[in-house]
Amino acid sequence: MGYTKTAMLMAAMTALFMGVGYLLGGGAGLVLALVVAAGMNAYAYWNSDKAVLRMHNAQECNSQVHPDLQRMVHRLADDAGMPHPRVYVIDEDQPNAFATGRNPDNAAVAATTGLLRRMSREEVAAVMAHELAHIRNYDTLIMTVTATFAGAISMLANFALFFRGGRNQGAGGLIAALLVMILAPLAAAIVQMAISRSREYEADRVGAEICGNPLWLAAALEKIQGFASRIDYDRAEQNPQTAHMFIINPLHVHKRDKLFSTHPNTENRIAALVQMAGGSGKPRAAAPQQGGNPWG
Repeated sequence: MGYTKTAMLMAAMTALFMGVGYLLGGGAGLVLALVVAAGMNAYAYWNSDKAVLRMHNAQECNSQVHPDLQRMVHRLADDAGMPHPRVYVIDEDQPNAFATGRNPDNAAVAATTGLLRRMSREEVAAVMAHELAHIRNYDTLIMTVTATFAGAISMLANFALFFRGGRNQGAGGLIAALLVMILAPLAAAIVQMAISRSREYEADRVGAEICGNPLWLAAALEKIQGFASRIDYDRAEQNPQTAHMFIINPLHVHKRDKLFSTHPNTENRIAALVQMAGGSGKPRAAAPQQGGNPWG
């Protein structure tokens, strides 16, 4: 059901993009829109992972840089029957994580140092399993494409007043151009958010299966939500277009997350995981390690 909904939403995004192109330039505008979309998507397909990792100043793990995290992720990938993704760490106090890449053979996962400090080993494993689920489900590619479409729609809409309004000097043409400028990016953002929300529930389910315990992920989500609402993440605030990639929305300083929600309600996600575990009530977190070291 999740894939059907995602396919329908992506079809709506494509139709919206083509519609904006047609409104701006008729048949020629539609063709131009498709050409621009193809170019932007080609660039995003090959370079999106590198661009996002640079935005967040991520450092790749190796034998000297958080080797335990790298080993954990590789073991989880082995359990899931997946290729080993590249593993990165981000020096940020807010606990959070994301995945990126065009396919399982060209993917990366990243976790903040705040996640490693503030979560137990089991909770970190559950979070990384959630990110591996995004990779296995090709969600990272889907979200790259939808984000690119949304950006292209906004770009086209910004030209509406000049191209459409300029050809038709009447009040009707001006009003139509203004409506395209305002409503097209809004509609694109709504569709993008809907796709993101639909994929989070599926990643929670698959991630719980990979790590072996839905309650570990439920406890992690509860703790991350609490910290993310209080701890600033400046790089995410500066690059809000990447917010949908994180396991929990990292934005709160400027309250952008109050306008459009890129993620489902955390309490609903926790409830679904508790139900998956066959229990009821609030999840019980795994005991945190002592001394601020989640690896013992």
